[in-house]
Amino acid sequence: MTDPTPFIHQALGLAAQALFLSNPNPRVGCVITAADGRLLGQGFTQQAGGPHAEIMALRDAAARGNDVRGAKAYVTLEPCAHQGRTGPCCDALIGAGIGKVVASLADPNPLVAGQGFARLRAAGVAVEVGPGAEASRALNVGFFSRMERGTPWVRMKVAASLDGFTALPNGASQWITSPEARADGHAWRARACTVLTGIGTVLADNPRLDVREVASPRQPQVAVVDSHLRTPVNAALFIAGRACTIYCGGAMDAAMQARRSAMQAQGARVVHLPAPDGRVDLQAMLHDLGAQAVNELHVEAGQQLNGALAQAGLVDEWLLYLAPQLLGSGRGMALLPPFNTLAQALPLAFESVQQVGPDLRILARSRTAAELRA
Repeated sequence: MTDPTPFIHQALGLAAQALFLSNPNPRVGCVITAADGRLLGQGFTQQAGGPHAEIMALRDAAARGNDVRGAKAYVTLEPCAHQGRTGPCCDALIGAGIGKVVASLADPNPLVAGQGFARLRAAGVAVEVGPGAEASRALNVGFFSRMERGTPWVRMKVAASLDGFTALPNGASQWITSPEARADGHAWRARACTVLTGIGTVLADNPRLDVREVASPRQPQVAVVDSHLRTPVNAALFIAGRACTIYCGGAMDAAMQARRSAMQAQGARVVHLPAPDGRVDLQAMLHDLGAQAVNELHVEAGQQLNGALAQAGLVDEWLLYLAPQLLGSGRGMALLPPFNTLAQALPLAFESVQQVGPDLRILARSRTAAELRA
Protein backbone atom coordinates (compact mmCIF):
# COMPACT_ATOMS: atom_id res chain seq x y z
CA MET A 1 0.00 0.00 0.00
CA THR A 2 1.32 3.44 -0.94
CA ASP A 3 2.16 5.70 2.00
CA PRO A 4 -0.10 8.76 1.55
CA THR A 5 2.01 11.01 3.77
CA PRO A 6 4.40 12.45 1.14
CA PHE A 7 1.55 13.26 -1.24
CA ILE A 8 -0.57 14.83 1.50
CA HIS A 9 2.43 16.92 2.55
CA GLN A 10 2.77 18.00 -1.06
CA ALA A 11 -0.94 18.85 -1.17
CA LEU A 12 -0.62 20.83 2.08
CA GLY A 13 2.22 22.82 0.55
CA LEU A 14 -0.04 23.64 -2.38
CA ALA A 15 -2.87 24.61 -0.01
CA ALA A 16 -0.53 27.08 1.69
CA GLN A 17 -0.19 28.88 -1.65
CA ALA A 18 -3.88 29.79 -1.33
CA LEU A 19 -3.27 31.49 2.04
CA PHE A 20 -3.74 35.03 0.69
CA LEU A 21 -5.95 34.01 -2.22
CA SER A 22 -8.97 31.82 -1.55
CA ASN A 23 -10.95 33.67 1.17
CA PRO A 24 -13.68 33.06 2.13
CA ASN A 25 -13.21 29.57 0.69
CA PRO A 26 -10.89 27.19 2.54
CA ARG A 27 -7.25 26.78 1.52
CA VAL A 28 -7.08 23.41 -0.20
CA GLY A 29 -4.45 21.58 -2.20
CA CYS A 30 -4.80 18.51 -4.43
CA VAL A 31 -2.25 16.09 -5.89
CA ILE A 32 -3.19 13.35 -8.39
CA THR A 33 -0.85 10.40 -8.82
CA ALA A 34 -0.67 7.20 -10.84
CA ALA A 35 -0.55 3.82 -9.11
CA ASP A 36 3.25 3.92 -9.14
CA GLY A 37 3.30 7.34 -7.43
CA ARG A 38 4.06 9.30 -10.58
CA LEU A 39 2.67 12.84 -10.46
CA LEU A 40 -0.19 13.36 -12.91
CA GLY A 41 -1.51 16.76 -11.86
CA GLN A 42 -1.70 19.19 -8.96
CA GLY A 43 -3.37 22.46 -7.97
CA PHE A 44 -4.78 24.64 -5.21
CA THR A 45 -7.97 26.63 -4.69
CA GLN A 46 -8.16 29.92 -6.57
CA GLN A 47 -10.00 33.14 -5.74
CA ALA A 48 -13.64 32.90 -4.68
CA GLY A 49 -15.71 32.02 -7.71
CA GLY A 50 -12.71 30.38 -9.36
CA PRO A 51 -11.85 26.69 -9.59
CA HIS A 52 -11.20 24.60 -6.50
CA ALA A 53 -8.06 22.55 -5.91
CA GLU A 54 -9.46 19.35 -7.44
CA ILE A 55 -10.45 21.11 -10.66
CA MET A 56 -7.04 22.78 -10.90
CA ALA A 57 -5.33 19.40 -10.46
CA LEU A 58 -7.54 17.76 -13.10
CA ARG A 59 -6.82 20.62 -15.50
CA ASP A 60 -3.10 20.34 -14.79
CA ALA A 61 -3.21 16.61 -15.54
CA ALA A 62 -5.03 17.26 -18.81
CA ALA A 63 -2.51 19.95 -19.77
CA ARG A 64 0.29 17.42 -19.17
CA GLY A 65 -1.52 14.88 -21.34
CA ASN A 66 -2.03 12.47 -18.44
CA ASP A 67 -4.92 10.03 -18.13
CA VAL A 68 -6.28 10.08 -14.56
CA ARG A 69 -8.61 7.07 -14.83
CA GLY A 70 -7.94 4.82 -11.83
CA ALA A 71 -5.59 7.40 -10.31
CA LYS A 72 -5.41 8.54 -6.68
CA ALA A 73 -6.33 12.07 -5.64
CA TYR A 74 -4.81 13.42 -2.43
CA VAL A 75 -6.77 16.41 -1.18
CA THR A 76 -6.50 18.37 2.07
CA LEU A 77 -10.26 18.75 2.58
CA GLU A 78 -13.32 16.75 1.60
CA PRO A 79 -14.32 17.45 -2.04
CA CYS A 80 -17.38 19.70 -2.07
CA ALA A 81 -20.76 18.23 -2.90
CA HIS A 82 -22.87 21.31 -3.56
CA GLN A 83 -23.47 23.70 -6.43
CA GLY A 84 -22.15 27.13 -5.52
CA ARG A 85 -20.32 29.48 -7.83
CA THR A 86 -18.59 26.33 -9.04
CA GLY A 87 -19.83 22.78 -9.49
CA PRO A 88 -19.36 19.90 -7.03
CA CYS A 89 -15.75 18.71 -6.97
CA CYS A 90 -16.78 15.18 -5.98
CA ASP A 91 -18.73 14.90 -9.26
CA ALA A 92 -15.73 16.16 -11.22
CA LEU A 93 -13.49 13.49 -9.65
CA ILE A 94 -16.08 10.80 -10.33
CA GLY A 95 -16.49 11.96 -13.93
CA ALA A 96 -12.73 11.91 -14.46
CA GLY A 97 -12.56 8.28 -13.35
CA ILE A 98 -10.48 8.80 -10.20
CA GLY A 99 -10.12 5.47 -8.40
CA LYS A 100 -9.34 6.61 -4.86
CA VAL A 101 -9.52 9.82 -2.84
CA VAL A 102 -7.33 10.37 0.21
CA ALA A 103 -8.58 13.40 2.17
CA SER A 104 -7.22 15.03 5.30
CA LEU A 105 -10.58 15.69 6.95
CA ALA A 106 -14.27 16.29 6.37
CA ASP A 107 -15.56 19.68 5.30
CA PRO A 108 -17.43 21.35 8.20
CA ASN A 109 -19.69 23.26 5.81
CA PRO A 110 -23.24 21.92 6.38
CA LEU A 111 -23.69 21.89 2.60
CA VAL A 112 -20.93 19.26 2.42
CA ALA A 113 -20.32 17.60 5.84
CA GLY A 114 -19.67 14.07 4.58
CA GLN A 115 -21.85 14.25 1.47
CA GLY A 116 -18.81 14.50 -0.77
CA PHE A 117 -17.38 11.31 0.68
CA ALA A 118 -20.76 9.59 0.45
CA ARG A 119 -21.16 10.41 -3.24
CA LEU A 120 -17.64 9.26 -4.01
CA ARG A 121 -18.20 5.93 -2.27
CA ALA A 122 -21.61 5.49 -3.92
CA ALA A 123 -19.88 5.86 -7.29
CA GLY A 124 -17.35 3.17 -6.40
CA VAL A 125 -14.48 5.50 -5.51
CA ALA A 126 -12.42 4.32 -2.53
CA VAL A 127 -12.11 6.95 0.21
CA GLU A 128 -9.52 7.29 2.98
CA VAL A 129 -9.75 10.09 5.55
CA GLY A 130 -7.23 11.31 8.10
CA PRO A 131 -3.70 11.96 6.83
CA GLY A 132 -2.68 15.57 7.42
CA ALA A 133 -5.84 16.42 9.37
CA GLU A 134 -4.19 18.59 12.04
CA ALA A 135 -2.18 20.63 9.53
CA SER A 136 -5.18 21.13 7.24
CA ARG A 137 -7.36 22.31 10.10
CA ALA A 138 -4.65 24.71 11.29
CA LEU A 139 -4.38 26.16 7.80
CA ASN A 140 -8.15 26.72 7.79
CA VAL A 141 -8.70 27.65 11.42
CA GLY A 142 -10.94 30.58 10.47
CA PHE A 143 -13.09 28.55 8.07
CA PHE A 144 -13.66 25.90 10.74
CA SER A 145 -14.47 28.59 13.30
CA ARG A 146 -17.07 30.18 11.05
CA MET A 147 -18.68 26.86 10.14
CA GLU A 148 -18.68 25.45 13.67
CA ARG A 149 -19.34 28.58 15.78
CA GLY A 150 -20.85 31.02 13.29
CA THR A 151 -18.12 33.54 14.14
CA PRO A 152 -14.64 34.22 12.75
CA TRP A 153 -11.36 33.25 14.35
CA VAL A 154 -10.27 36.38 16.21
CA ARG A 155 -6.55 37.10 16.06
CA MET A 156 -5.31 40.14 17.97
CA LYS A 157 -2.06 41.67 16.76
CA VAL A 158 -0.05 43.81 19.19
CA ALA A 159 3.36 45.45 18.77
CA ALA A 160 4.91 46.38 22.11
CA SER A 161 8.08 46.95 24.07
CA LEU A 162 9.49 44.13 26.15
CA ASP A 163 7.76 45.59 29.20
CA GLY A 164 4.41 45.51 27.45
CA PHE A 165 3.77 49.08 26.27
CA THR A 166 2.37 49.80 22.82
CA ALA A 167 2.96 53.56 22.90
CA LEU A 168 4.46 56.29 25.03
CA PRO A 169 2.14 58.17 27.40
CA ASN A 170 1.78 60.89 24.70
CA GLY A 171 0.66 58.27 22.16
CA ALA A 172 3.88 58.06 20.10
CA SER A 173 4.31 54.53 18.78
CA GLN A 174 6.01 54.69 15.38
CA TRP A 175 7.99 52.60 15.40
CA ILE A 176 8.46 50.38 18.44
CA THR A 177 9.11 47.25 16.40
CA SER A 178 11.34 46.71 13.38
CA PRO A 179 10.60 46.81 9.63
CA GLU A 180 10.92 43.02 9.61
CA ALA A 181 8.22 42.69 12.26
CA ARG A 182 5.96 45.12 10.39
CA ALA A 183 6.33 43.14 7.16
CA ASP A 184 5.54 39.94 9.03
CA GLY A 185 2.47 41.61 10.51
CA HIS A 186 1.31 42.56 7.02
CA ALA A 187 1.55 38.90 6.00
CA TRP A 188 -0.88 38.08 8.81
CA ARG A 189 -3.12 40.91 7.61
CA ALA A 190 -3.05 39.45 4.12
CA ARG A 191 -4.36 36.07 5.22
CA ALA A 192 -7.32 37.62 7.06
CA CYS A 193 -10.73 38.29 5.57
CA THR A 194 -11.18 41.50 7.59
CA VAL A 195 -8.99 43.84 9.64
CA LEU A 196 -10.77 45.33 12.66
CA THR A 197 -9.85 48.47 14.56
CA GLY A 198 -11.48 50.93 16.94
CA ILE A 199 -12.44 54.56 16.59
CA GLY A 200 -9.64 55.59 18.94
CA THR A 201 -7.03 54.21 16.54
CA VAL A 202 -8.78 55.79 13.55
CA LEU A 203 -8.79 59.24 15.15
CA ALA A 204 -5.24 59.00 16.53
CA ASP A 205 -3.42 57.33 13.63
CA ASN A 206 -5.70 57.53 10.56
CA PRO A 207 -4.48 54.08 9.42
CA ARG A 208 -5.02 52.59 5.98
CA LEU A 209 -5.07 49.02 7.32
CA ASP A 210 -4.17 47.60 3.93
CA VAL A 211 -1.42 45.17 2.90
CA ARG A 212 1.65 46.98 1.59
CA GLU A 213 4.71 45.20 2.95
CA VAL A 214 4.11 41.83 1.24
CA ALA A 215 2.77 40.89 -2.19
CA SER A 216 -0.89 39.89 -2.03
CA PRO A 217 -3.48 39.25 -4.77
CA ARG A 218 -6.25 40.71 -2.60
CA GLN A 219 -6.80 43.26 0.14
CA PRO A 220 -8.68 42.36 3.32
CA GLN A 221 -11.87 44.18 4.14
CA VAL A 222 -11.87 46.63 7.03
CA ALA A 223 -14.22 47.10 9.99
CA VAL A 224 -14.37 49.75 12.73
CA VAL A 225 -15.94 49.66 16.18
CA ASP A 226 -17.29 53.21 16.37
CA SER A 227 -20.10 53.54 18.91
CA HIS A 228 -21.05 57.13 17.99
CA LEU A 229 -20.04 57.18 14.30
CA ARG A 230 -17.12 59.56 14.68
CA THR A 231 -15.10 58.10 11.79
CA PRO A 232 -14.19 61.02 9.46
CA VAL A 233 -15.60 60.62 5.97
CA ASN A 234 -12.13 61.38 4.59
CA ALA A 235 -10.45 58.69 6.72
CA ALA A 236 -7.64 56.80 4.99
CA LEU A 237 -9.37 53.46 5.52
CA PHE A 238 -12.03 54.37 2.95
CA ILE A 239 -10.13 52.86 0.03
CA ALA A 240 -12.04 52.70 -3.23
CA GLY A 241 -13.34 49.25 -4.01
CA ARG A 242 -12.64 47.82 -0.54
CA ALA A 243 -15.55 46.78 1.64
CA CYS A 244 -15.78 48.70 4.91
CA THR A 245 -18.16 48.07 7.81
CA ILE A 246 -18.72 50.50 10.66
CA TYR A 247 -20.31 49.09 13.82
CA CYS A 248 -22.09 51.57 16.05
CA GLY A 249 -24.11 51.52 19.26
CA GLY A 250 -25.98 54.17 21.20
CA ALA A 251 -29.20 55.93 20.24
CA MET A 252 -29.67 56.50 16.52
CA ASP A 253 -30.72 60.15 16.79
CA ALA A 254 -30.87 62.66 13.93
CA ALA A 255 -27.18 63.52 14.23
CA MET A 256 -26.18 59.85 14.16
CA GLN A 257 -28.43 59.23 11.19
CA ALA A 258 -26.79 62.08 9.30
CA ARG A 259 -23.32 60.69 10.04
CA ARG A 260 -24.49 57.23 8.98
CA SER A 261 -25.71 58.61 5.66
CA ALA A 262 -22.37 60.35 5.09
CA MET A 263 -20.47 57.12 5.74
CA GLN A 264 -22.79 55.14 3.50
CA ALA A 265 -22.11 57.68 0.77
CA GLN A 266 -18.45 56.68 1.13
CA GLY A 267 -19.44 53.07 0.46
CA ALA A 268 -19.43 51.88 4.08
CA ARG A 269 -21.91 49.39 5.49
CA VAL A 270 -23.09 50.83 8.80
CA VAL A 271 -24.46 48.30 11.29
CA HIS A 272 -26.25 49.40 14.46
CA LEU A 273 -25.60 46.82 17.21
CA PRO A 274 -26.12 48.57 20.56
CA ALA A 275 -25.22 46.86 23.81
CA PRO A 276 -27.12 47.84 27.00
CA ASP A 277 -24.32 50.29 27.91
CA GLY A 278 -24.62 52.09 24.57
CA ARG A 279 -21.44 50.61 23.16
CA VAL A 280 -21.23 48.08 20.35
CA ASP A 281 -22.37 44.54 21.17
CA LEU A 282 -19.11 42.78 20.34
CA GLN A 283 -20.55 39.26 20.38
CA ALA A 284 -23.29 40.33 17.96
CA MET A 285 -20.63 41.98 15.81
CA LEU A 286 -18.73 38.70 15.50
CA HIS A 287 -21.90 36.88 14.47
CA ASP A 288 -22.55 39.57 11.86
CA LEU A 289 -19.01 39.16 10.54
CA GLY A 290 -19.52 35.40 10.41
CA ALA A 291 -22.70 35.93 8.40
CA GLN A 292 -20.62 38.07 6.02
CA ALA A 293 -18.33 35.06 5.40
CA VAL A 294 -15.41 36.38 7.47
CA ASN A 295 -13.14 33.49 8.43
CA GLU A 296 -10.19 35.20 10.13
CA LEU A 297 -10.63 38.56 11.85
CA HIS A 298 -7.33 40.39 12.34
CA VAL A 299 -7.56 42.98 15.13
CA GLU A 300 -5.22 45.98 15.17
CA ALA A 301 -6.62 48.32 17.78
CA GLY A 302 -5.81 50.18 20.96
CA GLN A 303 -5.87 49.04 24.55
CA GLN A 304 -9.54 49.86 25.08
CA LEU A 305 -11.00 47.69 22.30
CA ASN A 306 -8.35 45.03 22.90
CA GLY A 307 -9.35 44.91 26.55
CA ALA A 308 -13.07 44.78 25.80
CA LEU A 309 -12.62 41.86 23.40
CA ALA A 310 -10.30 40.02 25.78
CA GLN A 311 -12.51 40.55 28.83
CA ALA A 312 -15.51 39.23 26.89
CA GLY A 313 -13.57 36.07 26.01
CA LEU A 314 -13.72 36.82 22.29
CA VAL A 315 -10.01 36.64 21.43
CA ASP A 316 -8.87 33.27 20.11
CA GLU A 317 -5.27 34.10 19.38
CA TRP A 318 -2.71 36.76 20.31
CA LEU A 319 -0.06 37.73 17.76
CA LEU A 320 2.49 39.63 19.82
CA TYR A 321 5.62 41.38 18.54
CA LEU A 322 7.94 42.36 21.38
CA ALA A 323 10.80 44.77 20.74
CA PRO A 324 14.05 44.52 22.76
CA GLN A 325 13.56 47.82 24.54
CA LEU A 326 11.98 49.11 27.74
CA LEU A 327 9.64 52.11 27.70
CA GLY A 328 9.03 52.27 31.44
CA SER A 329 5.49 53.60 31.12
CA GLY A 330 2.88 54.20 28.47
CA ARG A 331 -0.17 52.58 26.94
CA GLY A 332 -0.64 48.88 27.51
CA MET A 333 -1.68 45.99 25.30
CA ALA A 334 -5.20 45.64 26.69
CA LEU A 335 -7.11 47.68 29.23
CA LEU A 336 -8.49 45.20 31.73
CA PRO A 337 -10.09 45.81 35.12
CA PRO A 338 -7.85 45.28 38.16
CA PHE A 339 -7.82 41.67 39.35
CA ASN A 340 -7.84 40.75 43.03
CA THR A 341 -6.41 37.26 42.60
CA LEU A 342 -4.12 35.57 40.11
CA ALA A 343 -6.92 33.10 39.39
CA GLN A 344 -8.76 35.91 37.58
CA ALA A 345 -5.99 36.21 34.97
CA LEU A 346 -6.90 35.30 31.39
CA PRO A 347 -5.20 31.95 30.67
CA LEU A 348 -3.24 31.55 27.43
CA ALA A 349 -1.25 28.76 25.85
CA PHE A 350 1.92 29.48 23.89
CA GLU A 351 1.84 28.16 20.32
CA SER A 352 5.17 29.44 19.06
CA VAL A 353 7.97 31.88 19.77
CA GLN A 354 10.15 33.06 16.89
CA GLN A 355 12.63 35.85 16.32
CA VAL A 356 11.66 38.20 13.48
CA GLY A 357 14.46 40.62 12.79
CA PRO A 358 15.50 41.95 16.22
CA ASP A 359 12.02 41.36 17.68
CA LEU A 360 10.22 38.35 19.12
CA ARG A 361 6.96 37.09 17.65
CA ILE A 362 4.82 35.22 20.14
CA LEU A 363 1.72 33.34 19.10
CA ALA A 364 -0.52 32.46 22.05
CA ARG A 365 -4.04 31.08 22.14
CA SER A 366 -6.78 31.29 24.71
CA ARG A 367 -7.55 28.01 26.43
CA THR A 368 -11.01 27.90 24.86
CA ALA A 369 -9.44 28.35 21.42
CA ALA A 370 -7.02 25.52 22.11
CA GLU A 371 -9.96 23.31 23.08
CA LEU A 372 -11.83 24.28 19.90
CA ARG A 373 -8.85 23.30 17.80
CA ALA A 374 -8.59 19.92 19.57
